Amino acid sequence: MSALPLVPDAAPVFEALGDPVRRLIVRLAAAGEQPAGALVEGVQRVHAISQPSVSQHLRVLRDAGVLTMRAEGTRRLYALDAAAVEAARAWLSALVDPLAPLANPLDALATEVARGRRERRAAEGDAGGPRTASA
Repeated sequence: MSALPLVPDAAPVFEALGDPVRRLIVRLAAAGEQPAGALVEGVQRVHAISQPSVSQHLRVLRDAGVLTMRAEGTRRLYALDAAAVEAARAWLSALVDPLAPLANPLDALATEVARGRRERRAAEGDAGGPRTASA
């Protein structure tokens, strides 16, 4: 059961971000497209971790759709995927304002209610004035 069916599925994004090393990689990639070597160096400045371990974290982030990767010769360039950021933002926004997706339908309902009132008043006016309740 999904509590927020009207927003993209952000579960893979949040699951991938559950690790502090992956969160650091995402922060580094958010600065712009980065070669894998630069990301490894950035992570190794903060965490005692091997290059193969960083590569595994990059793979998890790529598989979750958080990062994109493109090959340029022998280099692998990583960048933050805007769609993943948007999915996470939409999911979090729905927590803050769960009725936001209903705003337009409720506006339409209010318009229809107002239209019905106008039509009833017009019909009452055509019938020779306002109707009164009889005892």
